[in-house]
Amino acid sequence: VQLQASGGGLVQAGGSLRLSCVASGRTFLSYGMGWFRQAPGKEREFVAAFRWPGGSTAYADSVKGRFIISRDNAKNTVYLQMNSLKPEDTAVYYCAAGRSTNYYDGSAYSYWGQGTLVTVSS
Repeated sequence: VQLQASGGGLVQAGGSLRLSCVASGRTFLSYGMGWFRQAPGKEREFVAAFRWPGGSTAYADSVKGRFIISRDNAKNTVYLQMNSLKPEDTAVYYCAAGRSTNYYDGSAYSYWGQGTLVTVSS
């Protein structure tokens, strides 16, 4: 599976962005898909995911109610709609694919995109 993330940029606090992750290669639907982020000087953290198996959604507490993960299976694309952005959301965002029930654990994902930078100004 090859993953290509895009959609990052500079936005003011309170604004919105939508990230996209296009998957190619093996069957898109057979993988759990996750979004992670890494802020400068901090460890990578879980943001949101479609769980494997089953495809139910999961969110980190820090983004719950503000971010929405969705997918367009016809386009092999997963989205992360980010609303009410805060300066603390500033990070490089990565999409990942894997087959593990540990959807919150980055080490459980086998494939990673290259990351897209989101900067939220105050």
